[in-house]
Amino acid sequence: MKVDSWQRARRVLAEAGLPSGALAGVRPLTGGTYNTVEELLLADGSRYVLKIPPAPTAPGLRYERNLLAAEAEFCAGAAEARVPAPRAVFLGGDPRAPYLLLTASPGLPWPQAAPADGERAELREELGRQVARLHRVTGPGFGYPSGALGPLASDWRTAFTAMTGAVLADARDYGARLPRPVEETAAVLHAAAGALDEVTVPVLVHFDLWPGNILVDRSAAGRARIGGLIDGERMFWGDPLADFVSLALLGDIRTDEAFLAGYAEAGGEAALGGAARVRLALYRAYLYLIMLTETVPRAADAAHRRWVRDVVAPELEAALDEVAGHC
Repeated sequence: MKVDSWQRARRVLAEAGLPSGALAGVRPLTGGTYNTVEELLLADGSRYVLKIPPAPTAPGLRYERNLLAAEAEFCAGAAEARVPAPRAVFLGGDPRAPYLLLTASPGLPWPQAAPADGERAELREELGRQVARLHRVTGPGFGYPSGALGPLASDWRTAFTAMTGAVLADARDYGARLPRPVEETAAVLHAAAGALDEVTVPVLVHFDLWPGNILVDRSAAGRARIGGLIDGERMFWGDPLADFVSLALLGDIRTDEAFLAGYAEAGGEAALGGAARVRLALYRAYLYLIMLTETVPRAADAAHRRWVRDVVAPELEAALDEVAGHC
């Protein structure tokens, strides 16, 4: 049965203590690959974003359970860090039909905003400062705050081992096409686990800061700035270096001099040699394992499956080779 978006939006606004009668528009938002996302426009011009996850019976990865709670956690952390991001207004519904109502951040996703060459370096520096501020927010333990993989761990090695173990179990269950067998991949990751012991403080990691989740806003004078860091649902408490993977998706953060300058200016530490280099390779492997495995439960089309096979799989191979080379 088709859901009446207006009726649902009015109910959500009422439950959140907002004037449901002031609803002036409901618009689907595209670009995401997991939740149903709608923009709610009120008569006074204020905008909200409503997120509804797939049904609990829908296929998914182990870590994807209760993602909306994680996004609410990210929003609270971003507010603490004074980083532009949505504010969680209301996390409602029941376990079978949860939803999250957020404020809307200004701007367009980076690819749509298409910053000019002269703007890019300034924006990347600003982004570096914001990410460094996020990384000053600490959590009560390591891992996913959603509890999807169990309670938070007292050390990063335990948490990250559980995270990689979960996605490898998903890959096995779904028969995902990986460039190496699950057992071989697990052995490579396990052999390098000692590098994780350098991480002793669990910080806020967004882990999905690819350009589509970075909004660029322009003032009336045309000046570009970062309008918001969105879609924090995949956040975890862990190693700040893990954020560098999506920030340089399918690339190398060491070439992003502007970002690293802003990150250092705001107090972020970005030593990228020794054990840190091993950890970066581990985090690349983890993200690329997710990207390859999720194509199965999401029933990705042929073009996307071909892209992950031709582009992401070789990057996973390279990350695993780098991990193995330092063990």
